[in-house]
Amino acid sequence: MPRDFVVTATPSMKGYAAQVVKQLARFPSFASQAEVIDGIDMLQMARFADGEIEAVVSRSIRGKDVVVFSSSARNEAGIGTAAAKIELYHTIDALKRSQAEKIIVFEPFVSCSRSDRTMRRNSVGLWVHFKILMSLGTQHIVTYQLHSDKSKSMLDPVICEIDDVPALSLIQQYLCDVYIKNLKTLEEVVRPNWAFCSVDAGGEKLARGFANGFGAPLVVAHKQRDYSKANTIESINILSAEPLRDKVLWIVDDMVDTGGSVTSLVHALAGHEPAEINIAAVHALFSPPAAERLTALVKEKLLNRIVVCDTVYCPTGGTGETEPEIPNLEVVPSAGLSARVIGNIITSGSISSILSPFNAEKHLRKPGLFTMQESN
Repeated sequence: MPRDFVVTATPSMKGYAAQVVKQLARFPSFASQAEVIDGIDMLQMARFADGEIEAVVSRSIRGKDVVVFSSSARNEAGIGTAAAKIELYHTIDALKRSQAEKIIVFEPFVSCSRSDRTMRRNSVGLWVHFKILMSLGTQHIVTYQLHSDKSKSMLDPVICEIDDVPALSLIQQYLCDVYIKNLKTLEEVVRPNWAFCSVDAGGEKLARGFANGFGAPLVVAHKQRDYSKANTIESINILSAEPLRDKVLWIVDDMVDTGGSVTSLVHALAGHEPAEINIAAVHALFSPPAAERLTALVKEKLLNRIVVCDTVYCPTGGTGETEPEIPNLEVVPSAGLSARVIGNIITSGSISSILSPFNAEKHLRKPGLFTMQESN
């Protein structure tokens, strides 16, 4: 029997949270609780004339578990990074003072996840964020595809547990359901003709896991940098056990930020005369000038398609009012997976099946997630 719980969101993710609640209501064990689990409108931000805020909980949550969705990356409300974090911190404080039983923070993308390196004279943004969340009373953090496995060690599991869900499996499911569709295509087309490429040597493990899911070859890109200049790549060496000519290549990464690395890599791969080059990445940060860079690659016919998840708000085609539409961009929804994760947490079920490596052959033997969504 599920514990009493409420799903809410800071202003940055109210739309996304509403999609998750809709998906949760489809689960038999939660269908009768549709009104109970939906607490999206119970959270409001009171704003003072000088810019200060207070989070206000408008109904009783005493003794309930509360799942809070929040994002400090690009978001549907257009709230900046610093302001979004402050809203989340105030929200946790308000929930704790309202005597919530357990506070679960669900950040599909932790925007400070790349600030995880300890140097002598720099702050560590991810540690600061986790420390604040823990000190305010957060007992569980859920996120998708952290930038580094070591980031999870920043949390004391006695105080706060963390689930880092591999959202690249969503893209793998999407490719199976939309493009591959059956075992024959997997065996006769994908395995002999597709290859998956890391964006650099550091991303080899990520790309290898993605390639293994399809039983397809791995390509490793090794970048030589000029460390005297910021964000400068001198050369890229492509390491592959077989020729790439006429192959369908997929560049695999956890995120695309300004698009500089993938742009250089696409140009390097194009010299090997593949049939097409695609990008598969979880978090679509698309900071300027990413839209311009990716659009140029598509127009030059060097890049075929870009497949990302909606862990960062991504309006249809574009990345916001000030960003142009990116052609051939395909956004994979994650609300269904978020609902599954929450459902298992609330019922104290196992999420090992969600965390386990993806297997395309096994997946294609049952109805696909995105095939079913299309039929609905």
